[in-house]
Amino acid sequence: MTPAMTTRMTTPNAESPEFPELPLLLWLSPAFPVGSFAYSHGLEWAVEAGDVADAASLAAWLEDLASHGAPRSDAILFVCAFRAVRDGDWRGLDDVSELALALCATAERRLETTAQGAAFVAAMRAAWDCPALARLPASGEAVAYPVAVAVAAAGHGLALEVCIQAFLLALFANFVSAAVRLGPIGQTDGQRILATLLPGLRALAHEAATAELDDLGGCAFRSDIAAMKHETQYSRLFRS
Repeated sequence: MTPAMTTRMTTPNAESPEFPELPLLLWLSPAFPVGSFAYSHGLEWAVEAGDVADAASLAAWLEDLASHGAPRSDAILFVCAFRAVRDGDWRGLDDVSELALALCATAERRLETTAQGAAFVAAMRAAWDCPALARLPASGEAVAYPVAVAVAAAGHGLALEVCIQAFLLALFANFVSAAVRLGPIGQTDGQRILATLLPGLRALAHEAATAELDDLGGCAFRSDIAAMKHETQYSRLFRS
């Protein structure tokens, strides 16, 4: 072995620093047992109704969700919950948690967020526990998914803006996955759509990072109607 090779193998790798948010990639991956694959956020009805029929209409639908729909509110709720944990404001965390549930526009939206929230908290407490998780409702009580993820991320000392970007990307990746399974687009179109959405999701994360609860609001009425219609849709693959 040459001296140069010895140096390369024994010198610490300063170009590969520790990545504190690495666990977040697992928590937001399809491997984490929250059951996100079972929910379409109303897309199943939108496909049946013809609102989403191809890549262009799906991209437009998702862009509207990011700008005006529940995902924008989820981003703000995530940030407010994260800040409450970071600052030790447990009364504020309770307020955010209650508001997140109150803002669910339909029964299926509430099911979507609370079922995933409960599953996320259960998995975190079993494998990635931290004191902040004890501040969430006890097992069997409702907690919204964005609040649950935010509490875990803040409780583990992760960076807010990295976490909110990752959360939003995972959320929209699940929407695209649902659309692929429903049939109006293929996997390649799905990746193109996600690449197109990425700058807007980064901008939303940046906006949400300084937002307050007073900044909540949305007007994606067709998406809310889709969630209501899905409750009585005759043939369904998804729970929402």
